[in-house]
Amino acid sequence: MRITKIFQNLRQSFAVFRYSGRAVNLVWTTNRTLTIILAILTLVGGVLPAAVAYIGKLIVDAVVESRNLSSLQNNLNTSLPLMYVGLEAVAVALLELTRRGLSISQSLLRILLGQKVNELIIEKALTLELRQFEDSEFYDRMTNARREASIRPLSVVNRIFSLVQSALSLITYGALLIGFSFWAVFVLILAAVPAFITETRFAGVAFRLFRWRAPETRRQQYLEILAAREDFAKEVKLYQLGEMLLGRYRNQFHQFYVEDRDLTIKRGFWSYLLGLLSTATFYIAYAWIVVETVAGRISLGEMTMYLTVFRQGQTTFSGALTSIGGMYEDNLYLSNLYEFLEAEVPKKYGRAIAGTNPEDGIRFENVWFTYPGSTTPALKNISLHLKPGEKLAIVGENGSGKTTLIKLLTRLYTPESGRILLDGLNLQEWDVDVLRRRIGVIFQNFVRYQFTVGENIGVGDVERLEDKKAWEMAAEKGMAQPFIERLPDAFTTQLGKWFKSGQELSGGQWQKIALSRAFMRNSADILVLDEPTSAIDSQAEYEIFDRFRSLTIDKMVVLISHRFSTVRMADKIVVIEQGEVLETGTHEELLKAKGRYATLFSLQAKGYR
Repeated sequence: MRITKIFQNLRQSFAVFRYSGRAVNLVWTTNRTLTIILAILTLVGGVLPAAVAYIGKLIVDAVVESRNLSSLQNNLNTSLPLMYVGLEAVAVALLELTRRGLSISQSLLRILLGQKVNELIIEKALTLELRQFEDSEFYDRMTNARREASIRPLSVVNRIFSLVQSALSLITYGALLIGFSFWAVFVLILAAVPAFITETRFAGVAFRLFRWRAPETRRQQYLEILAAREDFAKEVKLYQLGEMLLGRYRNQFHQFYVEDRDLTIKRGFWSYLLGLLSTATFYIAYAWIVVETVAGRISLGEMTMYLTVFRQGQTTFSGALTSIGGMYEDNLYLSNLYEFLEAEVPKKYGRAIAGTNPEDGIRFENVWFTYPGSTTPALKNISLHLKPGEKLAIVGENGSGKTTLIKLLTRLYTPESGRILLDGLNLQEWDVDVLRRRIGVIFQNFVRYQFTVGENIGVGDVERLEDKKAWEMAAEKGMAQPFIERLPDAFTTQLGKWFKSGQELSGGQWQKIALSRAFMRNSADILVLDEPTSAIDSQAEYEIFDRFRSLTIDKMVVLISHRFSTVRMADKIVVIEQGEVLETGTHEELLKAKGRYATLFSLQAKGYR
């Protein structure tokens, strides 16, 4: 039973190395020229150290022989020793050139590979669904993938090349050392094994510690963002949150430090003990070689060579085992990267680019939806119909399911039952890119891009991102044109405070920018506005929507708002409460019904009397 478990552990350990081949391929595809140079320099660097050691032996023997001849012939002959010295100088210069070349190649590859891996992670992220970003466990996997992933593939390749280099060096060292004794070679190998086992074991412990920490690491990063970003600076200062945030940040660091300290001390202690074993082995071999030299069984030059070879061979073999242990650790970290890159990509269900009944508009039929990890449905049996050119307003308290309904319409989520139709065709049958080009959306928490004014508007239609004429037309429709013209550089003014000369806007100005963004999509026949004017005063909001209505006569509009002065302009109003449709009708019809809508309208109207 115990033997079976040992074999299972060994199999699991070796299985980790399966990522090495993929890492080599990743480096190869990043830059083939640099990879080839790296391989050649590695091979040359593997042969030269033994050559230097052997030339050193020739120098010593030539010196001894010259001295003996000089004492017999009274004639000093230094030509041969000096020739060997020159030869060694050339070999050492080549070895140093090889090392410099390796360092340069590795540095350049590290930069290119870091970019390549980050691109792979971003490309993967772009294929994922919203539900995956909102899943904390999946987000931890992405965090783990990004940390250290850019350096590990090159590390694997460097270690593989280092192993090849070490193997070449060990073969040449072994060929030289076996002339002294087979047992010397055996002792050389045996002395390095314990340190390898210890390093591998601690590498596994360190990786498990790294992986467990993902949620805490994100929490620490979040605390840093809260304390250091301009988005949060006002509240942090006014509520005097600085000391609290700094205290939590310190506590989180202290927890990490204690874990790291314990692991580092244990790793250092065992490395020291096993390092003593290697040192003792070397000096035993040293004494053995000295004894053999004194006894006259080997020459002084051979003694020098064997000592050099044994010391360098011991270092090289220990380095080779360290490389294997390092590869094991690198592969553990690469497993994070490839597990993320291999995460299931949602299938693009449909390919349709047109519906079967363009006059039907949008239909929700008995739609149910529950968020992942929740037991309470966010939407329950929703049914509604929006015809082409109609304006639909959705009213309800916060958390009633209004924004969820929009997420389903834009296919950010998929209903768990029921169906949503566009032009008589199920949304799941539509090509998702075609579908989303038909929809212009402003969410309540729209993004305030740290771009120029024009780019902030232009992102509404990425294909016309740099179209200045389109910016101006969209800004005019969104009623942002007047204040944009007063900005220092108009549409080329940098927004936000992250970059030099950035201008900050008021909440209402940002909302007009977002509204203009929705108008960038001329081809969109569906506009979705989720609380788009919450930061704008009532009079300005009325003007915007009065103008908005005239600009969208031929478009379907879904409007979510808490202001009934805006809502009453819709052709149809839907009241949602706790995920269910409570009432449907026009403003006048709902007031006559004296239901929930009438109550909410009356409460809001009192605030203006």
